Amino acid sequence: MLPGNVTIRPVRAVDAQALADAYVLNRAFLQPWEPIRDESHYTAEGQRTSLDGALAEEAAGRGAFWLLVDGQRVVGRISLTDIVRGAFQNGHLGYWVAEDFQGRGLATAAAQFVCAHAERELGLHRIQAGTLAHNIGSQTVLRRCGFTAIGTAETYLLINGTWQDHVLFQRILPR
Repeated sequence: MLPGNVTIRPVRAVDAQALADAYVLNRAFLQPWEPIRDESHYTAEGQRTSLDGALAEEAAGRGAFWLLVDGQRVVGRISLTDIVRGAFQNGHLGYWVAEDFQGRGLATAAAQFVCAHAERELGLHRIQAGTLAHNIGSQTVLRRCGFTAIGTAETYLLINGTWQDHVLFQRILPR
């Protein structure tokens, strides 16, 4: 259980409509922080396709995906993607929390949950994350969770139609 009776659970294929509803509700709020989305992203069918891809990545050991839910409502999403084994043992953390659930500690609690899962269940050595250079809120979440800044990547990702700089973070997991 996360703060405020919000729960975190693995994504399921049947979450497509609830996830589409969450994206529609938070479309304007998330827009400055995400790539430009095709209209299908805001539909159940588009989310079904996305979830199918996520579940395939999870089955292949390359990702892990969770939802933050309040009752039946999706109020956030968090994931580990691009999991690489071998000498690297690394994954990328990504997350968002609904606009009306901001400031409740959900992102911090969810990130701590995922870090613990990455260490205990996945045996990862390192998790990395990137934030837009001006996303102080997300940087605060990462620092609270034991991440350290390791540098700035110029024009790192195409966010909201513009190549934008990102501050890169890492957390080395204990062994």
